[in-house]
Amino acid sequence: MATTKHKPVMDTSVGEAARTPVDYVWAVARISIGWVFLWAFLDKTFGWGFATPAERAWIAGGSPTTGFLKGTGENALGGFFSSLAGQAWVDWLFMAGLLGIGAALILGVELRIAAVAGTAMLLMMWAAELPLANNPFMDDHIIYSIVLIGLALAGAGTTLGLGNLPIVQRSPWLK
Repeated sequence: MATTKHKPVMDTSVGEAARTPVDYVWAVARISIGWVFLWAFLDKTFGWGFATPAERAWIAGGSPTTGFLKGTGENALGGFFSSLAGQAWVDWLFMAGLLGIGAALILGVELRIAAVAGTAMLLMMWAAELPLANNPFMDDHIIYSIVLIGLALAGAGTTLGLGNLPIVQRSPWLK
């Protein structure tokens, strides 16, 4: 199979490499998945009524993990995950993860950390649902994990993100 080179769609004058269409596709994917994580944080925090009613919002004393984790009781690993439901440290870790991963992806920094943390979070959510109702093993948690890893490997933070900032380029942990 032959590979083709994409022509840059624009040249920048501040030392940035020329961007290709695929760079923009990765950037839009990065921002979109970042929004999925950030939105989950916001809705669970403030209870805007999309997935979380106002009375179950985190700021109203609700637990952001109880609904999902309590519903795993009959699943293969349900006993383990149900025991975590509603514990303050689990709620704080989960919410910090949603906020941190979402912000990192949207801003285009710390993509390596976001990919590892996001993949770990998504794989735990996947495991909590086993066995899956519609497929032996594949679901959106796995797909998002694969895309997160691809974003980090592609250096997707440099297009439409802060990944080109000198401090980010000098610090491997910020990439």
